[in-house]
Amino acid sequence: MAVSNLVVDDTETDAAAVTSGSSFYLAMRILPAAQRDAMYQVYAFCRAVDDIADSDMPRVERAAALECWRADIDACYAGTPRASLRALTRHIHTFNLQREDFHEMINGMAMDAAEDICAPDEATLDLYCDRVASAAGRLSVRIFGMQEAPGRELAHHLGRALQLTNILRDIDEDAGIHRCYLPRELLAREGIATTDPDAIADDPSLPRVCAALVARARAHFAKSDEIMDAQPRREVRAPRIMSGVYRCLLERTVDRGFDIPRTKVTKPRARLLWIVARYALF
Repeated sequence: MAVSNLVVDDTETDAAAVTSGSSFYLAMRILPAAQRDAMYQVYAFCRAVDDIADSDMPRVERAAALECWRADIDACYAGTPRASLRALTRHIHTFNLQREDFHEMINGMAMDAAEDICAPDEATLDLYCDRVASAAGRLSVRIFGMQEAPGRELAHHLGRALQLTNILRDIDEDAGIHRCYLPRELLAREGIATTDPDAIADDPSLPRVCAALVARARAHFAKSDEIMDAQPRREVRAPRIMSGVYRCLLERTVDRGFDIPRTKVTKPRARLLWIVARYALF
Protein backbone atom coordinates (compact mmCIF):
# COMPACT_ATOMS: atom_id res chain seq x y z
CA MET A 1 0.00 0.00 0.00
CA ALA A 2 1.63 3.23 -1.11
CA VAL A 3 1.85 6.12 1.31
CA SER A 4 0.54 8.45 -1.38
CA ASN A 5 -2.76 6.58 -1.30
CA LEU A 6 -3.27 7.43 2.36
CA VAL A 7 -3.44 11.22 2.24
CA VAL A 8 -6.21 13.42 3.58
CA ASP A 9 -8.01 15.12 0.70
CA ASP A 10 -8.22 18.90 0.79
CA THR A 11 -11.99 19.24 0.48
CA GLU A 12 -14.87 18.74 2.86
CA THR A 13 -16.55 16.38 0.41
CA ASP A 14 -13.57 14.03 0.17
CA ALA A 15 -12.94 14.08 3.92
CA ALA A 16 -16.62 13.40 4.53
CA ALA A 17 -16.46 10.43 2.15
CA VAL A 18 -13.62 8.95 4.21
CA THR A 19 -15.71 9.44 7.34
CA SER A 20 -19.07 8.27 6.03
CA GLY A 21 -18.70 4.63 7.04
CA SER A 22 -17.73 5.51 10.60
CA SER A 23 -19.89 5.05 13.69
CA PHE A 24 -19.07 8.71 14.37
CA TYR A 25 -20.43 10.04 11.08
CA LEU A 26 -23.91 10.81 12.38
CA ALA A 27 -22.45 12.67 15.35
CA MET A 28 -20.27 14.77 13.05
CA ARG A 29 -23.16 15.61 10.76
CA ILE A 30 -25.00 17.61 13.44
CA LEU A 31 -22.09 19.99 14.04
CA PRO A 32 -21.87 23.52 12.60
CA ALA A 33 -20.01 23.63 9.28
CA ALA A 34 -16.56 24.65 10.56
CA GLN A 35 -16.59 22.11 13.39
CA ARG A 36 -17.98 19.44 11.08
CA ASP A 37 -15.24 19.86 8.51
CA ALA A 38 -12.58 19.98 11.23
CA MET A 39 -13.86 16.65 12.56
CA TYR A 40 -13.90 15.18 9.04
CA GLN A 41 -10.27 16.23 8.53
CA VAL A 42 -9.13 14.87 11.91
CA TYR A 43 -10.98 11.61 11.35
CA ALA A 44 -9.48 11.28 7.86
CA PHE A 45 -6.02 11.65 9.43
CA CYS A 46 -6.89 8.97 11.99
CA ARG A 47 -8.12 6.64 9.27
CA ALA A 48 -4.98 7.21 7.19
CA VAL A 49 -2.56 6.27 9.97
CA ASP A 50 -4.77 3.37 11.06
CA ASP A 51 -4.77 2.02 7.50
CA ILE A 52 -0.97 2.09 7.54
CA ALA A 53 -0.80 0.22 10.86
CA ASP A 54 -3.21 -2.45 9.60
CA SER A 55 -1.76 -2.76 6.10
CA ASP A 56 0.14 -5.78 4.80
CA MET A 57 3.26 -3.74 4.06
CA PRO A 58 6.50 -4.95 5.68
CA ARG A 59 6.80 -3.56 9.20
CA VAL A 60 9.75 -1.37 8.31
CA GLU A 61 7.70 0.25 5.55
CA ARG A 62 4.78 0.80 7.89
CA ALA A 63 7.10 2.47 10.38
CA ALA A 64 8.54 4.69 7.64
CA ALA A 65 5.06 5.66 6.42
CA LEU A 66 4.01 6.65 9.94
CA GLU A 67 7.17 8.74 10.30
CA CYS A 68 6.22 10.49 7.05
CA TRP A 69 2.93 11.40 8.67
CA ARG A 70 4.76 12.72 11.74
CA ALA A 71 6.80 14.97 9.44
CA ASP A 72 3.62 16.01 7.63
CA ILE A 73 1.99 17.04 10.90
CA ASP A 74 5.10 19.01 11.87
CA ALA A 75 4.92 20.77 8.49
CA CYS A 76 1.34 21.79 9.27
CA TYR A 77 2.52 23.47 12.46
CA ALA A 78 5.43 25.07 10.61
CA GLY A 79 3.04 26.59 8.09
CA THR A 80 4.31 24.53 5.17
CA PRO A 81 1.70 21.75 4.75
CA ARG A 82 1.47 19.65 1.63
CA ALA A 83 -1.53 20.63 -0.48
CA SER A 84 -3.75 17.80 0.78
CA LEU A 85 -3.31 18.97 4.39
CA ARG A 86 -4.10 22.67 3.97
CA ALA A 87 -7.64 22.24 5.27
CA LEU A 88 -6.39 20.32 8.31
CA THR A 89 -3.81 23.05 8.92
CA ARG A 90 -6.51 25.73 8.94
CA HIS A 91 -8.44 23.81 11.55
CA ILE A 92 -5.32 23.24 13.64
CA HIS A 93 -4.98 27.00 14.01
CA THR A 94 -8.70 27.75 14.32
CA PHE A 95 -9.29 25.26 17.13
CA ASN A 96 -5.81 25.30 18.69
CA LEU A 97 -5.32 21.58 18.13
CA GLN A 98 -2.24 20.26 19.88
CA ARG A 99 0.64 18.71 17.96
CA GLU A 100 1.33 16.15 20.69
CA ASP A 101 -2.14 14.66 20.27
CA PHE A 102 -1.51 14.00 16.57
CA HIS A 103 1.88 12.56 17.48
CA GLU A 104 0.37 10.35 20.17
CA MET A 105 -2.11 8.96 17.64
CA ILE A 106 0.82 8.10 15.37
CA ASN A 107 2.63 6.54 18.36
CA GLY A 108 -0.40 4.33 19.00
CA MET A 109 -0.48 3.16 15.41
CA ALA A 110 3.26 2.52 15.61
CA MET A 111 2.56 0.05 18.45
CA ASP A 112 0.39 -2.00 16.08
CA ALA A 113 2.83 -1.59 13.19
CA ALA A 114 5.84 -2.75 15.22
CA GLU A 115 4.39 -6.09 16.33
CA ASP A 116 1.18 -8.07 16.66
CA ILE A 117 -0.01 -7.06 20.11
CA CYS A 118 -1.21 -10.01 22.17
CA ALA A 119 -2.19 -10.00 25.84
CA PRO A 120 -0.53 -6.68 26.76
CA ASP A 121 -0.09 -5.88 30.43
CA GLU A 122 -2.56 -3.42 31.94
CA ALA A 123 -0.19 -0.45 31.68
CA THR A 124 0.48 -1.12 28.00
CA LEU A 125 -3.21 -1.56 27.25
CA ASP A 126 -4.04 1.73 28.95
CA LEU A 127 -1.25 3.51 27.06
CA TYR A 128 -2.54 2.03 23.81
CA CYS A 129 -6.10 3.18 24.54
CA ASP A 130 -4.84 6.65 25.38
CA ARG A 131 -2.90 6.92 22.15
CA VAL A 132 -5.36 5.47 19.65
CA ALA A 133 -8.60 6.73 21.22
CA SER A 134 -8.20 9.38 23.92
CA ALA A 135 -5.69 11.36 21.84
CA ALA A 136 -8.33 11.66 19.11
CA GLY A 137 -10.75 12.65 21.85
CA ARG A 138 -8.47 15.45 23.00
CA LEU A 139 -8.43 16.81 19.46
CA SER A 140 -12.20 16.46 19.22
CA VAL A 141 -13.16 18.22 22.47
CA ARG A 142 -11.22 21.30 21.36
CA ILE A 143 -13.26 21.32 18.16
CA PHE A 144 -16.46 20.93 20.20
CA GLY A 145 -15.47 24.03 22.20
CA MET A 146 -15.13 22.41 25.62
CA GLN A 147 -13.04 23.92 28.37
CA GLU A 148 -9.59 22.38 28.83
CA ALA A 149 -10.00 20.45 32.09
CA PRO A 150 -13.42 18.83 31.52
CA GLY A 151 -12.54 18.29 27.86
CA ARG A 152 -9.40 16.34 28.68
CA GLU A 153 -11.22 14.34 31.35
CA LEU A 154 -13.99 13.47 28.91
CA ALA A 155 -11.44 12.44 26.27
CA HIS A 156 -9.76 10.21 28.87
CA HIS A 157 -12.90 8.33 29.89
CA LEU A 158 -14.91 8.29 26.66
CA GLY A 159 -11.85 7.33 24.62
CA ARG A 160 -11.22 4.35 26.85
CA ALA A 161 -14.90 3.36 26.87
CA LEU A 162 -15.00 3.38 23.08
CA GLN A 163 -11.73 1.50 22.64
CA LEU A 164 -12.64 -1.19 25.19
CA THR A 165 -15.94 -1.62 23.33
CA ASN A 166 -14.02 -2.13 20.10
CA ILE A 167 -11.74 -4.68 21.78
CA LEU A 168 -14.67 -6.66 23.16
CA ARG A 169 -16.62 -6.54 19.90
CA ASP A 170 -13.66 -7.46 17.68
CA ILE A 171 -12.08 -10.41 19.52
CA ASP A 172 -12.45 -12.78 16.56
CA GLU A 173 -11.53 -10.17 13.95
CA ASP A 174 -8.40 -9.28 15.92
CA ALA A 175 -7.47 -12.94 16.36
CA GLY A 176 -7.71 -13.27 12.58
CA ILE A 177 -4.82 -10.80 12.24
CA HIS A 178 -2.87 -12.37 15.14
CA ARG A 179 -3.82 -9.78 17.75
CA CYS A 180 -5.52 -9.86 21.14
CA TYR A 181 -5.86 -6.73 23.28
CA LEU A 182 -7.29 -8.44 26.38
CA PRO A 183 -4.92 -7.68 29.31
CA ARG A 184 -2.72 -10.50 30.49
CA GLU A 185 -3.59 -9.90 34.15
CA LEU A 186 -7.27 -10.61 33.51
CA LEU A 187 -6.38 -13.62 31.37
CA ALA A 188 -4.05 -15.00 34.05
CA ARG A 189 -6.72 -14.51 36.73
CA GLU A 190 -8.94 -16.90 34.77
CA GLY A 191 -6.12 -19.38 34.15
CA ILE A 192 -5.45 -18.41 30.53
CA ALA A 193 -1.67 -18.47 30.15
CA THR A 194 -1.34 -18.69 26.38
CA THR A 195 -0.30 -15.78 24.18
CA ASP A 196 -1.84 -17.29 21.05
CA PRO A 197 -4.76 -15.08 19.98
CA ASP A 198 -6.72 -17.98 18.47
CA ALA A 199 -6.33 -20.07 21.62
CA ILE A 200 -7.44 -17.14 23.78
CA ALA A 201 -10.47 -16.56 21.57
CA ASP A 202 -11.44 -20.24 21.91
CA ASP A 203 -10.82 -20.59 25.66
CA PRO A 204 -13.96 -21.49 27.66
CA SER A 205 -12.93 -19.04 30.41
CA LEU A 206 -12.96 -16.09 28.00
CA PRO A 207 -16.46 -14.86 28.99
CA ARG A 208 -15.28 -14.18 32.55
CA VAL A 209 -12.35 -12.14 31.23
CA CYS A 210 -14.70 -10.17 29.01
CA ALA A 211 -17.18 -9.57 31.84
CA ALA A 212 -14.47 -7.75 33.78
CA LEU A 213 -13.63 -5.60 30.77
CA VAL A 214 -17.32 -4.89 30.15
CA ALA A 215 -17.61 -3.57 33.72
CA ARG A 216 -14.59 -1.35 33.11
CA ALA A 217 -16.04 0.05 29.89
CA ARG A 218 -19.38 0.76 31.61
CA ALA A 219 -17.57 2.62 34.40
CA HIS A 220 -15.85 4.83 31.81
CA PHE A 221 -19.19 5.47 30.09
CA ALA A 222 -20.75 6.42 33.43
CA LYS A 223 -17.92 8.84 34.22
CA SER A 224 -18.29 10.33 30.73
CA ASP A 225 -22.00 10.92 31.38
CA GLU A 226 -21.17 12.64 34.65
CA ILE A 227 -18.75 15.00 32.91
CA MET A 228 -21.13 15.77 30.04
CA ASP A 229 -24.03 16.41 32.42
CA ALA A 230 -22.04 19.33 33.88
CA GLN A 231 -21.22 20.95 30.52
CA PRO A 232 -23.23 23.27 28.23
CA ARG A 233 -25.52 21.14 26.08
CA ARG A 234 -24.27 22.56 22.76
CA GLU A 235 -20.69 21.50 23.56
CA VAL A 236 -21.51 17.85 24.24
CA ARG A 237 -24.18 16.99 21.66
CA ALA A 238 -21.67 15.20 19.41
CA PRO A 239 -19.86 13.25 22.16
CA ARG A 240 -23.23 12.25 23.63
CA ILE A 241 -24.16 10.72 20.27
CA MET A 242 -20.77 8.98 20.06
CA SER A 243 -21.26 7.65 23.58
CA GLY A 244 -24.82 6.53 22.84
CA VAL A 245 -23.81 4.72 19.67
CA TYR A 246 -20.95 2.88 21.32
CA ARG A 247 -22.90 2.07 24.46
CA CYS A 248 -25.47 0.47 22.18
CA LEU A 249 -22.71 -1.54 20.48
CA LEU A 250 -21.37 -2.63 23.87
CA GLU A 251 -24.77 -3.85 25.03
CA ARG A 252 -25.37 -5.69 21.76
CA THR A 253 -21.96 -7.34 22.23
CA VAL A 254 -22.91 -8.36 25.77
CA ASP A 255 -26.28 -9.68 24.57
CA ARG A 256 -24.52 -11.72 21.88
CA GLY A 257 -22.25 -13.20 24.52
CA PHE A 258 -18.62 -14.29 24.47
CA ASP A 259 -19.06 -18.07 24.25
CA ILE A 260 -18.26 -19.84 21.00
CA PRO A 261 -19.63 -19.51 18.38
CA ARG A 262 -19.78 -15.72 18.33
CA THR A 263 -21.71 -13.87 15.65
CA LYS A 264 -20.65 -10.51 14.25
CA VAL A 265 -22.15 -7.52 16.06
CA THR A 266 -23.97 -5.18 13.67
CA LYS A 267 -25.12 -1.61 14.12
CA PRO A 268 -28.86 -1.25 14.79
CA ARG A 269 -29.63 1.59 12.38
CA ALA A 270 -33.04 2.50 13.78
CA ARG A 271 -31.61 2.69 17.28
CA LEU A 272 -28.71 4.86 16.07
CA LEU A 273 -31.10 7.27 14.36
CA TRP A 274 -33.09 7.52 17.59
CA ILE A 275 -29.90 8.36 19.49
CA VAL A 276 -29.07 11.10 17.00
CA ALA A 277 -32.58 12.53 17.18
CA ARG A 278 -32.54 12.51 20.97
CA TYR A 279 -29.38 14.59 21.29
CA ALA A 280 -29.48 16.59 18.06
CA LEU A 281 -33.12 17.67 18.19
CA PHE A 282 -34.24 17.40 21.79
